[in-house]
Amino acid sequence: MINLKGQRIFIAGGSRGLGRAAALMAAEAGADVAISYISDGSAAQEVVKRIEGMGRKALAFKADVVSEKDATAAIDQAAKTLGGLDGLVVSAGIFEGEPIEKMTLEFWNRTMSINLTGTFLAVRAAVPHFRRQGKGGSIVIYTSTAGQRGSEVYSAYATSKGGQIMFMRSMAKELAKDRIRVNCVAPAWTETDMARGPVERIGREKVVAGFPLGRIGLPEDVAGATVYLLCDLAKFVTGMTLTVDGGKDMRG
Repeated sequence: MINLKGQRIFIAGGSRGLGRAAALMAAEAGADVAISYISDGSAAQEVVKRIEGMGRKALAFKADVVSEKDATAAIDQAAKTLGGLDGLVVSAGIFEGEPIEKMTLEFWNRTMSINLTGTFLAVRAAVPHFRRQGKGGSIVIYTSTAGQRGSEVYSAYATSKGGQIMFMRSMAKELAKDRIRVNCVAPAWTETDMARGPVERIGREKVVAGFPLGRIGLPEDVAGATVYLLCDLAKFVTGMTLTVDGGKDMRG
């Protein structure tokens, strides 16, 4: 049984989409949860109220994932208020595409900054708290199947997501001595605001046809994988990418 009772979890990008689903499921499993958001304060407060309604502690911080100051301050304050930190989920990111001939350096740098540098800043801010407590911790980074196989038109996005996987594997090796586990969850197309536009442009029926299980993923599918990696059932799992794609990218 998945049990996060007594755990303190920080979710970077927890006001909507995959991060929101993970925050709510972690709270249902017993965790106190802090989230960060960039612009939609009302959505963040709705998540906080939902979690508090479950009898758990909840906090929301406005923080830009690419701001070193914001990332550190939000995680430090969350750990202080919750009495420690046991898990980190990095969900914040963008999904934008541009063919190579039209891609500007600004576009490329923006994607790398938010998706990859933002991941680095969140992990770096959380690690001292895990080490200080002396009992380990769990870090879950949301990558994508695009980071495993590449993606036409979305090359910057796929590159940033592949970078997250390599960063995760490096951190898993570096932090293992402190019993800090680091893993990725790699979704394929999932029903979120971020993916809705591209799915409709490609054609929903065409996208769905690529899934052997017959549907696009749901945020709760990704959240389920996340809470597994956060809990003690996965205490011997580190350095892995858990693909959540309904069989779309089966590999022999």
